[in-house]
Amino acid sequence: MGSPQRRAILGLSAYYHDSAAVLLVDGRIVAAAQEERFTRIKHDAAFPHMAARFCLAEAGLTPADLEVVAFYDKPYLKFERLLETYHAFAPRGLRSFLAAMPVWVREKLFMRKMLKDELARLGPGRPEIFFPEHHLSHAASAFFPSPFDEAAVLTIDGVGEWATTTIGQGAGRDMTILRELHFPHSLGLLYSALTAWCGFKVNSGEYKLMGLAPYGIEGSERVARYKKVMLDQMVDLRPDGSLLLNMDYFEYATGLTMCNAGRFEAALGLPQRAGESEITQEYMDLALAIQQLTEEAVLRMAETAQGLTGSKNLVMAGGVALNCVANGKLLRRGIFENIWIQPAAGDAGGALGAALAAWHIGLEQPRTVDRGAPGGDMMQGAYLGPAYSDGDIERCCRRFGAPANRFDDFAALCSEVAGLLAQGKAVGWFQGRMEYGPRALGGRSILGDPRRPDMQKKLNLKIKYREGFRPFAPSVLEEHASECFDLDRSSPYMLLVAPVAEARKKPLPEDYWTRPMYDRLYVERSDLPAITHVDFSARIQSVSKATNPRYWQLIDTFRREQGCPVVVNTSFNVRGEPIVCTPADAYACFMRTEMDALVLGDFLLNKADQPEWKEDADWRTQFELD
Repeated sequence: MGSPQRRAILGLSAYYHDSAAVLLVDGRIVAAAQEERFTRIKHDAAFPHMAARFCLAEAGLTPADLEVVAFYDKPYLKFERLLETYHAFAPRGLRSFLAAMPVWVREKLFMRKMLKDELARLGPGRPEIFFPEHHLSHAASAFFPSPFDEAAVLTIDGVGEWATTTIGQGAGRDMTILRELHFPHSLGLLYSALTAWCGFKVNSGEYKLMGLAPYGIEGSERVARYKKVMLDQMVDLRPDGSLLLNMDYFEYATGLTMCNAGRFEAALGLPQRAGESEITQEYMDLALAIQQLTEEAVLRMAETAQGLTGSKNLVMAGGVALNCVANGKLLRRGIFENIWIQPAAGDAGGALGAALAAWHIGLEQPRTVDRGAPGGDMMQGAYLGPAYSDGDIERCCRRFGAPANRFDDFAALCSEVAGLLAQGKAVGWFQGRMEYGPRALGGRSILGDPRRPDMQKKLNLKIKYREGFRPFAPSVLEEHASECFDLDRSSPYMLLVAPVAEARKKPLPEDYWTRPMYDRLYVERSDLPAITHVDFSARIQSVSKATNPRYWQLIDTFRREQGCPVVVNTSFNVRGEPIVCTPADAYACFMRTEMDALVLGDFLLNKADQPEWKEDADWRTQFELD
């Protein structure tokens, strides 16, 4: 008797930003990846051909084996929103309207045909195409992979079709949307507008604004004034967390910019910061003001969600769910006993949500929670991308002429790397499957010793080539997290900020808050200075032996040999580039930076042993793995 036919669903997000593909087989996540990792174009919005090919290959399937392809939003509803918005704001936005409409009329209105044409490039097949709504995709990505039988569901982002925020409830395979906030009133777009005003790029700089906020002076008159101006003039924040924006201050509904510059500057008394210019205390205080406002809105929305559902569990997705400072405060407020956040909470995660919505809602397939799964959820630690064998790595090293030392004993490799970290070396760590979502979680990471005061500066300026003020995250053994941080639960996806444990803090100088930004930054605030932000906080990844045994073993070796259960973990990339995917990507990044050593699987490469790096536009295709 032959084996039963596997039921496969391909989930897709594309055409806006962060395109991705996800493959479900019989309801289980087999593979997931963002297109940017393959094309090396950060936030790539194109149809995810390479990600989709990877997903299918991972399962040994072709497009002919697909039952359903699920796209993460409804194009006709989005088109309706655009038309109604332009009509409502006319004659404003004519230039934007004239730019957008030809693309819609030529392509996006015919999304079904466009998807079929793109899928045909992957191979023959006739899958049914589903179009879940954007926020249903987010909600499905939050609830269905979570460890809960039932939960309140909160999704917050810029905008989907009409919705910008939803509150819902998940139970079993059912999903009910209870409340919606509609465009143009959006917490995500409000945060993005202030991101732009502070001189960072929309859709990629929001996390910089979050990292800048702790440099603002808590309780200062200026922070209070900025917050009052926003609440009095720009946004009406309601008790239930909903908000109304005064669109006289914002241009994103119809224009080509986020803010009405004249009104913003008049209200705040502060001009828009030019990118790459000096960041003065005024912008730090403004960042803190919008962060505080965002946290208050999220807390009110969560209280509303708890009141509507009566649940003790909350799940979250959407771009605002990546605001790990707000998440940490939500956890400590105790509105819900348990919180689970989708690690790919942004648009890339919409591909997963679309696939899960198709499986559970469209095809009416049952849902079971496997509490014995590693990490307790469906996400497999978010290690869902491609992996490469030792043979692949050997071939890559041969092609680059790169000397490498192979370790047959992984414990010996961990001991060698722990010693390098203790010497102040920065080490690239490339192991197993690539992470799905924006965080590096020990599959594609750059590591350092958190006890060294110079490590934060070294990683920012000599390895990542990014703004020096930005903090780094700790990876801590799950069993030792509470010794180092004020956190009573696991945080596997680096989505919670919590204070460093009181016993590890050091007293601040009396003039700390009057010092310039970088003078504050380089004060040793704890015995883990490289990961302690200026407000004594840290964005924590707790590492489980069950989900990433190799990374756990490395950190445990560092604990046993060096007395520290924590390493600095930052994503394996430089500013402006996606996280590395292949061994060739990793080697090129290693050689372009002042990284000291690179671990590829069982191989250790020392920078001093490597041949001179010759930059070549064709290096990637020349050395691409088969």
